[in-house]
Amino acid sequence: MNERSVTTVSGDRVAVPAPDLLTHLQFRRFAGCPVCNLHLRSVVRRHGEIEAAGVREVVVFHSPADELLPHAADLPFAVVADPDERLYAEFGVERSPRALLDPRAWGTIVRALLSGVREVARGRERLPSTSPSGGRLGLPADFLIASDGRVLAAKYGEHVYDQWSVSELLELAPP
Repeated sequence: MNERSVTTVSGDRVAVPAPDLLTHLQFRRFAGCPVCNLHLRSVVRRHGEIEAAGVREVVVFHSPADELLPHAADLPFAVVADPDERLYAEFGVERSPRALLDPRAWGTIVRALLSGVREVARGRERLPSTSPSGGRLGLPADFLIASDGRVLAAKYGEHVYDQWSVSELLELAPP
């Protein structure tokens, strides 16, 4: 993988891959996606462990920065808007109706919606757009990238909640 610098929604530049760290490059769906938020809450809870393992989180959404910023402003890691889906294409990340139609995802979708409603009611999250830019059918993907650009591990999701857990990510990070 070629080194590049991406701009986060807060305007910072981040090198991918990180020069002295592993990079966990996550591809999510749209700004405010309840299922993505459910997963990202688990990443936030364990962010200290991820950093201690020498891993930098970079999370990519296919929403434009102005839609994404209100949902991502408090996240402790780099969040990148890719509305033209250039990074998605480069890494072969797809979209498919199976993102939502796979029965393995249905329980998580319900849990994410209920949890999202609770978080919105508490003022911790915002409602997503009723018609998000780029649509709702994106599939997740995860890449663990060495500082020299080698992709050490990759996972292409088969449905909306098919990604590495934090524990799986930490197991992949070399000691």
